[in-house]
Amino acid sequence: MLINIYIFVLGLCVGSFLNVCIFRIPAGRSIVRPASACPGCGASIRWYDNIPVLSYLMLRGRCRHCHSGISARYPMIELLTAFSALAVWLNFGWSAETPIYFLFIAALLAITFIDIDHRIIPDEISLPGIPIGFALSFLLPEMRWYDALLGILAGGGSLYMVGWAYQLLTGKEGMGGGDVKLLAMIGAFIGWQGVLFTIMASSFIGTLVGLVVMLRTRQGMKLAVPFGPFLAIGAIIYLFFGPQIIDWYLHRFLM
Repeated sequence: MLINIYIFVLGLCVGSFLNVCIFRIPAGRSIVRPASACPGCGASIRWYDNIPVLSYLMLRGRCRHCHSGISARYPMIELLTAFSALAVWLNFGWSAETPIYFLFIAALLAITFIDIDHRIIPDEISLPGIPIGFALSFLLPEMRWYDALLGILAGGGSLYMVGWAYQLLTGKEGMGGGDVKLLAMIGAFIGWQGVLFTIMASSFIGTLVGLVVMLRTRQGMKLAVPFGPFLAIGAIIYLFFGPQIIDWYLHRFLM
């Protein structure tokens, strides 16, 4: 029980760091320096005002100095990261998979919120993630290095072909290069089987969400919805439930 608390607190701290990455990477700023400051008044945030979740609650969501509001998304990302860390720990326990897959999910969380905010998938995360994921595949008991390599090729190549075909047929860019690099990174961590599942799951979820948003906003086909978050969701679903879902599907519809 105590180890679960430690893992959760570690996840909160990593989530706090992800908030810095999400805010600074798109702006081309260092994620190390300077220290965190209030975006409203520029006052430096002291360590006791920078405790994940707790400081937000104690300050009632406002800056200590200028009393301007602080977005509730900051503690939300911290909690989301903490629960992700706990979920990975409970699923994989004392194994190399736990830190590797938590690193993977943390990268996906940062990419997701950056893509939502700016419609970009930063190369600073996805490109290093490809060789890092491939190198770490040698430490994963359920992953063979050539599955990771095929995952990189299948992930990057499949979306590249989809984007190329769409542009050829319509004359418009339908799949950004950032999505291609992201799926290649996903393939490096979860292999070619995970890539196939991620494509299917993200397309299904993205279609449902896109239809709901289009109906609510009445913007029709002109609405642009970032695809990166759906790729991230599909990859995370595969990480925890992929084999079970695939087995259920095969036995339900093909056998």
